[in-house]
Amino acid sequence: MMRRSKNCSSGDRLSDSSAIRDEEIEWEMRPGGMLVQKRCTKHDVVATPNMIVSIVYGAVRYEISINSQATFGELKKLLASETGLQPVEQQLIFRGKERENGDYLDRCGVKDRSKIVLVEDPSSKEKRYIEMRKNAKIQSAHRAISDISMELDKLVEQVSVIDKTVTSGKNVPEVQITILVEMLMRQAIKLESISTEGDASAQKSLQGKRVQKCVETLDVIKRSNAKVKPEVVVTDKKWETFDPPSTTATWEYFD
Repeated sequence: MMRRSKNCSSGDRLSDSSAIRDEEIEWEMRPGGMLVQKRCTKHDVVATPNMIVSIVYGAVRYEISINSQATFGELKKLLASETGLQPVEQQLIFRGKERENGDYLDRCGVKDRSKIVLVEDPSSKEKRYIEMRKNAKIQSAHRAISDISMELDKLVEQVSVIDKTVTSGKNVPEVQITILVEMLMRQAIKLESISTEGDASAQKSLQGKRVQKCVETLDVIKRSNAKVKPEVVVTDKKWETFDPPSTTATWEYFD
């Protein structure tokens, strides 16, 4: 019995090796007849599956769909739109350990329907509380200045009325001017007691200038008013006259 030799010629080995390489490498023809290795397209890449992770944030639970090979940092970005917490304000805890932004979900053992706890970073929480107090203070200052502005609108109108009266040559009681000045100064004191910053400071300064202008206007009105003689009111009432008693008295003599 003759056995077939397994030895192959060098030519056969080269052709087989070449065939293997051709099977492993795909080629494509470029314009101009150049044969080049085919580039891998996105469609050739096997897509990694998505999974659902359960995020517990206090009493709220979120179901987030995310790629299994994503990082915790990418998960935080998705949670930002759901919770309102920026990524820097978030802490993600999985299996009792806080995970870093660069940690991969699959490598840390996160699987479909795994539970991850979300907590707000303590330092960020404190900053948010301070910011809320600051905003509340600013809003309070705006309201207080707005109230003073409405009071000044009324006082400015009264100053205008008195100014027109004196300009027309009529005298006004000086006590009216004095009372107006006192009311304006009260508003000025209220303004000084308001702690402001930023835009509120500009509004406060504007109202302060309004008070100053009104007081200066009243000083001018007061000097002009002093030059106007008060009107003498004469009535048509008839007065009843009485004759004075006689100065000559009759004395009665007694013996």
